Amino acid sequence: MAGLSSFGRYTHAVVRSLPDSLGAPATGDGAGPAEPVDLAKAHRQYGVYTGILRQKLGLQVIELPADEGLPRSVLVEDAAVIQGDTALVTRPWEPARRGEISSIKKVLEELKMRVVEVTDDGATLDGSDVLFTGREFFVGISKWTNHRGAEMVADTFRDFAVSTVPVAGSSHLKSFCSMAGPDTVAIGSSEAAKKAMRTMEQLTDHHYDTLTVPDDPAGNCVYVRLGPKGSALLHRSPEEFPNSLQPFQKLADLTLIPAACSEVAKLGGALSSCSLLINKKLDR
Repeated sequence: MAGLSSFGRYTHAVVRSLPDSLGAPATGDGAGPAEPVDLAKAHRQYGVYTGILRQKLGLQVIELPADEGLPRSVLVEDAAVIQGDTALVTRPWEPARRGEISSIKKVLEELKMRVVEVTDDGATLDGSDVLFTGREFFVGISKWTNHRGAEMVADTFRDFAVSTVPVAGSSHLKSFCSMAGPDTVAIGSSEAAKKAMRTMEQLTDHHYDTLTVPDDPAGNCVYVRLGPKGSALLHRSPEEFPNSLQPFQKLADLTLIPAACSEVAKLGGALSSCSLLINKKLDR
């Protein structure tokens, strides 16, 4: 299957610089982060993260300028779902975040992607609710993403099965899970995470190994194939989640790369939230 043979292979990463308004309440719902964001620390973490994408993962990084009117726009993963040459630009639940879409769409069009838009006004979809395993999609039905949003994923990526997974509270599906390899799901230990994992196991026709970590946020990691040199796993730093380092160390064939994102996490972000990873075949 095409999705699996290229799973984890990327050429480009789209990121967006941090605005000084990071952590300000998004206009419309009035809800800022529960804890104040340390802007200087956020910039340091972002610098390390983009440096990893460029230097350790060898990706061509496309950096969009900061937009003070879009305080959460660093969370670019929410703006699109990408598989192969197709990109589905989303329709965030928060109306204030829909202004983030146009610049992402423009970049994807410049990269000659096939861009599909969510046109249903009743649909809401955040990219952080969409887990692609290389074989199929799981879409979290959450505060942020509804069934009509999930149907857009199914309509856009017809070569793959798409299953829905209920997510309670204010989490996204990828707040506590991600792929830690082609056959391995990293998953947190909370009841919500365990319940979601059970649902995914019931819905899938495939077998996945599970890598359980004590801390839910550490369940969000980024798996990248490095060509003939093997594979890497970007995971939350041991300074943030010391107890979750040991499970990752069991993945002997992966290069482990720690990165911190404590500040964007205050906005509901995770490691995968801060980039859109694209596999752009250069021979097209």
